[in-house]
Formats: sequence, C-alpha cells, structure tokens
Amino acid sequence: MAFPNTFNIAYYKGDTYEFNIYPKDSNGQPFDLTGYTATFTIATSRGPSPVLSVQGYATIPTDAASLRCAILPSDAAQLTAGSSYVYDVQISKEDDELPYPLIYTLLTGNITVTSDVTGAV
Repeated sequence: MAFPNTFNIAYYKGDTYEFNIYPKDSNGQPFDLTGYTATFTIATSRGPSPVLSVQGYATIPTDAASLRCAILPSDAAQLTAGSSYVYDVQISKEDDELPYPLIYTLLTGNITVTSDVTGAV
C-alpha cells in the first residue's frame, strides 16, 4: 500500500480546516474504501495514554474513493494556542475471515495551533 504518509498542519484556532485523502494501493490504483469506517484523532502525544484525545471529523463519501476530514472549531476549542499536537487518520473494517479488524493508518503528522486570525485585511 502507498500509505501511511505524513502531513503537518498549521491550524488557526477558531477556523475550520478541511482536507481530503485519496489513498492508493501499492500499484498506484485508488484504494477501495467500501465497508471501511474512518477516524481522525488529535492527541497530545503518540502512545497508549495521551493526556488529551480529540476526535476530528472524518467520513468516507459514497464513491468510497476518498476521505473527507476536518478540524472543526468546536473540536479545536479543546486545543491550546501555542501548543503542538499529533494526529492520525485511520480506516478500519471487520473481516469475517479474520479474528481481528483490519486497521490502516493513512495519514499522520503534527498540528501546530495558533491563536485565531483577527483584523486581517
């Protein structure tokens, strides 16, 4: 597979930050997301027990060829300006032939939070 990938985000607190992910398989073809669910988690650190864990918005459209993700102002209200966070966008799917779910990390990176932009011309 051609993922995971890394993308660092500079986020202005109070804004809506949207992005799309178009995963590809190892042959460069679109990865079929049919039957998968998506999660977008923002945390203070990587590992089993982050101090803060915020769920961003992540959904798979009906074409099952991409993911739409967003940091919403309501979610970001829990983030502190001047701080850095880590995030992961993952997909998961139950497989009847396996005793465990399939989980893939598509995108990971850091989020730097800045105070809201006011008075811009």
